[in-house]
Order: sequence, then structure tokens, then C-alpha cells
Amino acid sequence: MYRVLIIEDDISISDLLKINLEMYGFKTINAYDGKDGLKKIESEEIDIIILDIMMPIYSGYDLLPLIQKKDIPVIVLTAKDTLDAKMKGFMLGADDYMTKPFEAVELIARINAVLKRCSKVDDGLIEFDDVILNMNTRSIHKENEIVDLTLKELELLCYLVSNKGLALSRELILERVWNYDYVGNTRTVDMHIQKLRSKLDTDRISTVYKYGYRFEK
Repeated sequence: MYRVLIIEDDISISDLLKINLEMYGFKTINAYDGKDGLKKIESEEIDIIILDIMMPIYSGYDLLPLIQKKDIPVIVLTAKDTLDAKMKGFMLGADDYMTKPFEAVELIARINAVLKRCSKVDDGLIEFDDVILNMNTRSIHKENEIVDLTLKELELLCYLVSNKGLALSRELILERVWNYDYVGNTRTVDMHIQKLRSKLDTDRISTVYKYGYRFEK
């Protein structure tokens, strides 16, 4: 799972970015000013940064040279759409530039393109027991045979594997896999977990008592 640092002082925009990116399978970290952003750049493992320009304490322009030293790709996201602003961003190390307002699908496409260009994208293969899961093609094989999973079973497995080692509540799983507007109960999660365990014949998906599930490392 790719980790995206969102450095944006507008909380509503930051929250919207977080929701959209996590729906597409990214792990997000939020910073709400330049100083907090710099702290997280120094302390967190990050694959790509979404960076606002106009922020308190340190601006995006202040942070770009420091980010470049860390060799972390950056997409600048700002309301400043003049040619001079864009040129300054690129000269300071930005890998791409988007102006507000923006469409989430375009941002996702640009993130994937920058990650690929910067050789951050791997082959997406995850192996456990005798199972091979391809996160890019969303296909799964067990003992060299294709495992027939429903779409939701596959999405659930991908979500669990992407967060391996973490205890995930039934409510969180329901939100992330069945989307935020799903009307249902957590029994749906339990039923799909049972089917995954049976089809994959694995004990990697453990039950966290009275909470949820965890994919064991």
C-alpha cells in the first residue's frame, strides 16, 4: 500500500483528499501546515506527497527543496494557476502540478503516473502460504490454480492484505470495502471472512475478539 502525505492547511480539502485516496487503496498521512508537514517528512515513510503552496509557517515553496533532498515525488496542489507559479514549482522540484478545484479521478491518475515514472510501482505480487495475490490485476492463484472469488471477496482480501498486521474493526472494513454509503450490518463482513478462509484454506485471517479481523504477517 502506497503512503501519501497530504500537506494542506484547508481541513475540508485535506479530509476530502483523505477519503478519496483511501477509497482507491492508498494509505494517507495528513499535515495541516508546513511545519507539521516537515516533521512528518522527517519521521514517516512516504511514497509521494500532495503539497499545497500557500500555508502558514512554511509554504510549499519552502518545503520543495527539502523534499527534493529526500527523493520523494511531489504533486503540487494549489489555487495559483499562473505560469510563473507553475514554473517556480517545477524549478524547485515538483513532479506534477494541479490547480484547485480538481477532480479526484484525475488526481489519482496523476499520482499513479508519478509513482510509475519515479519507479515507485512494484509488480504488486503478494505471496502467503501457497497463495499468490496480484494487487495490480486483482487476480489470485492457489497452487497454480485460479481461485474463484466474488468481487467483494477479492476487494476484502486486498484490503486485509494491504493492512497486514493491523487490527481492523468490522465497522472500518464495512466502510472501506462496501463504501461509506453502504446500508448494512457487520454480519456481512463476518460472512465474507468465512468464505475467504474456506476458499483459500488459510489461517492468516485471524479474529480480533469483539473487534474485527487482522491479516497476520
